[in-house]
Amino acid sequence: MNNVKVETQPVKASLFTGFSGKLPKDTGIFIVMIGIALIFEMLGWYVRDQSFLLNPNRLLLIVLQVAIIGIIAVGVTQVIITTGIDLSSGSLIALTAVVAASLAQTSESISPMYPGLLDLPAAIPIGAGIGVGVICGFINGFLITRTGIPPFIATLGMMVSARGLAQYYTKGNPVSFLSDGFTSIGQGAMPVIIFLVVAVIFHIALKHTRYGKYVYAIGGNMTSARVSGINVNKYLVTVYTIAGGLAGLAGVVLAARVSSGQSSMGVSYELDAIAAAVIGGSSLMGGVGRITGTLIGAVILGLIKSGFTFIGVDSYIQDIIKGMIIVAAVAIDMRRNRKKL
Repeated sequence: MNNVKVETQPVKASLFTGFSGKLPKDTGIFIVMIGIALIFEMLGWYVRDQSFLLNPNRLLLIVLQVAIIGIIAVGVTQVIITTGIDLSSGSLIALTAVVAASLAQTSESISPMYPGLLDLPAAIPIGAGIGVGVICGFINGFLITRTGIPPFIATLGMMVSARGLAQYYTKGNPVSFLSDGFTSIGQGAMPVIIFLVVAVIFHIALKHTRYGKYVYAIGGNMTSARVSGINVNKYLVTVYTIAGGLAGLAGVVLAARVSSGQSSMGVSYELDAIAAAVIGGSSLMGGVGRITGTLIGAVILGLIKSGFTFIGVDSYIQDIIKGMIIVAAVAIDMRRNRKKL
């Protein structure tokens, strides 16, 4: 009889765990997203007597905003997992946007930047914009790994330099008259499709490849990662290069969407990307972060921005509230990490 009991107990336990397994890790933040959407829906009927969620144009605007921020946030998430930070992505958007736009001008341009390089195939300006982002990201990683400069300082320097380069490159003037082939990647649902493809690629990379395993290991304990034989400097440079490349892609998509490249583009986008990652569960202490959570975090930011605009909250008040949300998310993350210790 005792043998029978011993054999049956594990069976009962396995059946029980089949029904009481843990919920997906992003369930909590997803519920928060739904709750925020419903709150703005109720406020919409109360304040403006109309629906917030059932307006196709508004939803399209939210999705497009989320796509640009989301592309950057995918790269920023990987940086944060390694205990780093990237403050340069917003300025890289401006720099890559003006570079790409200058090579996408048509023969109809009134004052083209490069008269001998008009009507180029769309692949050239797209590649140039992403390439500039990759180079800047590589410089960030090189400075951090080879000189020992903290990521905050290195990327802060790049943030200032890239914005200055964008302004110098254009002399403060917008770059317009862009080819249809180039602007097509920013029209309709293309930005969203690009964002989702990027998110899927790096979700798989972080979860199912050696690259992802090493990135989490570096963020979890950099010293232990070095001792275990991981080339930490190589992977850190790779992470920052990817982040720069994705910022370049976001700049190209944004320029294509508005049919213009401007040195004022991307202001504060780096903060939105960091906020999306942290709200989505990435820990500034390193070693923790998921692309799926970042995606939901970006949607939450989009909902908040569009929702406050919908009910008539002043843009300055929106910035104050956004700042409070970022601080609250970081405070929760710090408290969660203290409990683990």
